[in-house]
Amino acid sequence: MPRSRLVPGFALRLGAGVLVTATPLVACEAFLTNVDAGGPPSSPDGPEGTCAKACESRTDRRCEARQCSRGCNLVLDRLLEHEGEHVLACVASRSPALGCGDRTWAGCAARIGPHADGGPPPPAPAATDLDDSP
Repeated sequence: MPRSRLVPGFALRLGAGVLVTATPLVACEAFLTNVDAGGPPSSPDGPEGTCAKACESRTDRRCEARQCSRGCNLVLDRLLEHEGEHVLACVASRSPALGCGDRTWAGCAARIGPHADGGPPPPAPAATDLDDSP
């Protein structure tokens, strides 16, 4: 049996070796397809579920169910800070051209509550960081 040629980064052999290498790729593709297609809902109950239901109704069906679910998961910290209503109001008021993607949700989460002003100023440099040399 002749030796097969090795391709950099892959050790493919004709026959069963191709199946062993191809099987993980097929599994990854199936997983990513399921995630992109929405997959199972993240949480039917709790703050995420309540947020997702409210999102679907408040955005006049402009946001798909999977976008609402993903967005509510993304801003979970704001939901737990009881700022969910403000985030949803912001998402609902955005232009339909902006959509309901991650950028919309993140932008709205950053513009509410104690985080609206960008947070506290940076700390002053430590005394050891100052250069006092002549």
